[in-house]
Amino acid sequence: MEEELKCPVCGSLFREPIILPCSHNVCLPCARTIAVQTPESEQQDSECAAGAGGDHADKLSLHSETDSGYGSYTPSLKSPNGVRVLPLVPAPPGAAAAPRGAGPASSSLTCPQCHRSASLDQRGLRGFQRNRLLEAIVQRYQQGRAAAAAAAKCQLCDRSPPEPAAVLCEQCEVLYCAACQLRCHPARGPFAKHRLAPPPAHPGAPGGGGDGGGGKGAGGARKLPTCAEHDLENYSMYCVSCRSPVCYQCLEEGKHSKHDVKALGAMWKQHKAQLSQALNGVSDKAKEAKEFLVQLKNLLQQIQNGLDYEACLVAQCDALVDALTRQKAKLLTKVTKEREHKLKVVWDQINHCTLKLRQSTGLMEYCLEVIKENDPSGFLQISDALIKRVQVSQEQWVKGALEPKVSAEFDLTLDSEPLLQSIHQLDFIQMKFPVSVPPVPLLQLEKCCTRNNSVTLAWRMPPLSHNPVEGYILELDDGDGGQFREVYVGKETLCTIDGLHFNSTYNARVKAFNSSGVGPYSKTVILQTSDVAWFTFDPSSAHRDIVLSNDNQTATCNSYDDRVVLGTAAFSKGVHYWELHVDRYDNHPDPAFGIARINVVKDMMLGKDDKAWAMYVDNNRSWFMHCNSHTNRTEGGVSKGATVGVLLDLNKHNLTFYINGQQQGPAAFENIEGVFMPALSLNRNVQVTLHTGLEVPQSVKQPKLPNN
Repeated sequence: MEEELKCPVCGSLFREPIILPCSHNVCLPCARTIAVQTPESEQQDSECAAGAGGDHADKLSLHSETDSGYGSYTPSLKSPNGVRVLPLVPAPPGAAAAPRGAGPASSSLTCPQCHRSASLDQRGLRGFQRNRLLEAIVQRYQQGRAAAAAAAKCQLCDRSPPEPAAVLCEQCEVLYCAACQLRCHPARGPFAKHRLAPPPAHPGAPGGGGDGGGGKGAGGARKLPTCAEHDLENYSMYCVSCRSPVCYQCLEEGKHSKHDVKALGAMWKQHKAQLSQALNGVSDKAKEAKEFLVQLKNLLQQIQNGLDYEACLVAQCDALVDALTRQKAKLLTKVTKEREHKLKVVWDQINHCTLKLRQSTGLMEYCLEVIKENDPSGFLQISDALIKRVQVSQEQWVKGALEPKVSAEFDLTLDSEPLLQSIHQLDFIQMKFPVSVPPVPLLQLEKCCTRNNSVTLAWRMPPLSHNPVEGYILELDDGDGGQFREVYVGKETLCTIDGLHFNSTYNARVKAFNSSGVGPYSKTVILQTSDVAWFTFDPSSAHRDIVLSNDNQTATCNSYDDRVVLGTAAFSKGVHYWELHVDRYDNHPDPAFGIARINVVKDMMLGKDDKAWAMYVDNNRSWFMHCNSHTNRTEGGVSKGATVGVLLDLNKHNLTFYINGQQQGPAAFENIEGVFMPALSLNRNVQVTLHTGLEVPQSVKQPKLPNN
């Protein structure tokens, strides 16, 4: 309570407190210090003091910096409570000679707490009411504190009676007088860190738990306050408009005559009840605050005991390191065994080869000596057997005998990337609450896109989501408004689906799952595949003799034999058209154009196996070929600069060819179903360039009649 009894300006207990219009209190001497008055109409302080009936003078000789006439800046002071206070400024010359008949001073007072300004009338500070209730509480508090200080006795004195206590050691919990404190509790050694505080207040004193005597002071019953306007009248009514007590005479002839007034006793009881009700609310909040402080202190203790978590973490990491060390020893053992095996194989091969070499060398030397002899009959006696021995010795050096059986490189590959990635992702999983299903994933529309007949989708979990996620399920419909089907299950948050239909609209959605179950679906995203196909030749699946250039749009071959190259697109639905321009055509080769499965044979002409449907053409005529069956010979061939068109209509399930914009024969193949890729076979005498993304030709010229 002591903080409530201190002046916000001087920081000491209130002396003659007055109530400002903003309901804050300030000492009367401090009010004189912080008030500001203009010099032109200033009156003498002595005149105001005489009108106050013995009170301190309240007409002030203070000026603002602007009005004082002083050019230099006068620094402000700061009270013990941190409030800025304007210092006292001497009255300007000539102010004392101001006439008595001058008008009222234009003075103001600024509240040091809320900084609201209040103007002073001709009464000066007498216009503010004295807070006699606060003054009485301060008086009781001072008396109770003095009594408590006198009641506190030193606990170590050998005198009788003991001396009054001067300090209390909070660590020792012992009261000391000044002499005993110097003798028994010096401020050095182990006592240097002890905190010495003033003696505690007496339990019955204000601030120590008692009520201090209720509404009576030390001298008996308190005198009833009189009206500030009418000294002989006591307060009897309460002005609701001005929020101040008034006397009967104020109502009859004063400024409160037309205001709303009520009985003083009734308003006193009403405001007491309101204050009591408000205090109950504050008391409840204070109780909650105390309980919260206890909770925070317990929480602080638990957090400080976090060494257990650190020890657990260290133990887990050490266990991982130990497991890795043991696994490293096992892997080193495997490497050692592999090395020893390779060394044994090489040494055995060295010994075997050395023995064979020694035998072969001896046989050669013997044969050379036999050849040197000039005896024909003797030579012929042994020549047959010797020739067989040499042939057998030669046969011992079969293919592979002079090649090492093992390589110097170890056939051991350690893939540590997944483990390293897991180590980098090692983190805490919050499991304080029961695990529930994951929340709804959020589709990242800025990363979702389509390219040709493939779609890419990306998603993420919402922020501040604590439920663990073990994986995701991505679902896609059939592009024709059909049912959803699962196309991906895994932990990644980015997925690309290839091989979809062109010019189709797909709906996609995703959901997450964990050990508790599957979470709800995300919002459905609509994806539109390309109307027409853009693709190139595929270098990854082409025959090794195929040479691609022009960003994989131009193809030729290094071999005189036919070699196959496929396109990068795959078709299973819709109508598609592309063209191939003949850039070079030498010596009348037979390039073949058409479609094929992914596993078509690539080292012979397109259409010779059952995985391709093609038209092969020379400079005079063309044929359709599938499973090495030739049909529908049609006049008209190709040359340099010619254009071959391929129309794949999977809605009607047929394949048609064009040369220079004119249909070549009838529909080449019908009743074809499945997944097809653009295909081409050629040799080194031909070079073609692929053109894609073309609209399906609307006007079709009459086809050439085939020659049977």
